[in-house]
Amino acid sequence: MTVLDTELAVEAAKAALETGGAYSDVLCQRRSVQMVRYEDGKLDDLSIGVDIGAGVRVIKGDLTAYAHTDILDREHLLKAARTAAEALRHAAGGRTLEVVVSSRSAPPPVCKPDPGSHDVGNVVEYLAACDEAARAESGEVRQVTAMHNSLVEEALFANSLGEVRGDSCQRTRLVVQVVASREGLIQIGQEAPGSLSGPCFYEEHDPAYVAVVAARRALTMLGARPSPTGKMAVVMNSGTGGVLLHEASGHGLEIDHVHKGASVYAGKVDRQVASAVVTASDNPTLPGLWGSYEFDDEGTPSRHTILIEKGILREFLYARHEAMKDATESTGNGRRQSFRFAPVPRMSNTYIEPGDSDPADIISSTPKGLYAAKMGGGQVDPATGDYVFGVSEGYLIENGQLGQAVRGATLIGNGPRTLELIDAVGNDLGFEEGTCGKDGQGVPVTTGGPTFRIAELTVGGTEV
Repeated sequence: MTVLDTELAVEAAKAALETGGAYSDVLCQRRSVQMVRYEDGKLDDLSIGVDIGAGVRVIKGDLTAYAHTDILDREHLLKAARTAAEALRHAAGGRTLEVVVSSRSAPPPVCKPDPGSHDVGNVVEYLAACDEAARAESGEVRQVTAMHNSLVEEALFANSLGEVRGDSCQRTRLVVQVVASREGLIQIGQEAPGSLSGPCFYEEHDPAYVAVVAARRALTMLGARPSPTGKMAVVMNSGTGGVLLHEASGHGLEIDHVHKGASVYAGKVDRQVASAVVTASDNPTLPGLWGSYEFDDEGTPSRHTILIEKGILREFLYARHEAMKDATESTGNGRRQSFRFAPVPRMSNTYIEPGDSDPADIISSTPKGLYAAKMGGGQVDPATGDYVFGVSEGYLIENGQLGQAVRGATLIGNGPRTLELIDAVGNDLGFEEGTCGKDGQGVPVTTGGPTFRIAELTVGGTEV
């Protein structure tokens, strides 16, 4: 069997219903993956491989069974289908659920036409250029780590409704991390662009420039003063503020959290949940973005979903099974890490839509506060929306101007409350790439937004 053996995939989907399931689907997948790591002036790790297999899901009422195989031939695929079916043989089906089939067509292609794959020799040269450029910034640069990750993917989806989808794409990401130190103080800067592209990625993202951005971030923080503590206005830089929407509010807009009673947004559709200047979207149809796709991992065409419109909650993000439970159509957000995992509702490219304000005016109209140029890691409780996030690069705002760099700042707040406190949204939409973890699996996502201001937020700091 090849990864695109349509007849066998359809046969497996039918076999998965032998014990009375209401719906089944099959995802066959082949990925060629490449990982190159360059550290401290030398090639540190290189791996190239192929990952191939298929996963079969059966749905019966509220229950789901899932099985997968790493051997993609008729014997093993049908065995996986019957294993999933057998798991539900004696299960009480409960309520009868039906799939609401999407009538929309696929969006225009989102993966950039980019034939061929990355040449390993070229990649090593790009990573070496990262090391050289970062170290040229200062003798205080102590360590440079540059990592290339790419994949070429072919996928075939088939289900018991007779739907068949074929898809292919390429993804490339460069991660550069720079460690700088001065008089015992250590700071880390990172820059990590990614896109739906192959070899042309390095034509659009100069490796040396990416490394310089990471190095300058680490060096700037070496000279930063400890962050003050207290309630103050916070201005989020274009792109970086999207992580707050994703983590502090976005997960609560995934419908499975709502069904479990673990979302602060349950029961609030068509109610005010944010400032009237806030419109937020999830949109995997944007060409070239790291989190984009034409079909989700359940074969549903992707679409632009407006989550919050001028402060009003409009919609949740659905995968097929959750949509079946609510007798509605999936939004095209059924995603999974690979064929080894069952799909769940997930964000894709989630961002605050641009507003009307000039970014410079937002800063100049802020007498005092914190400018978050780059966010770091954090944690959030999706049931309440309470969060704590680090700021990896920040600056004081003093008399409407950017002032000293500060380090050690943390933002402490509540997602829904933060959206209510946004009082200015810029027109400079930007994006950042990342990997979102949920239910033990990670998927590529993009977060984004323009420059925007939170009128008041608690900032934790290290100032004595």
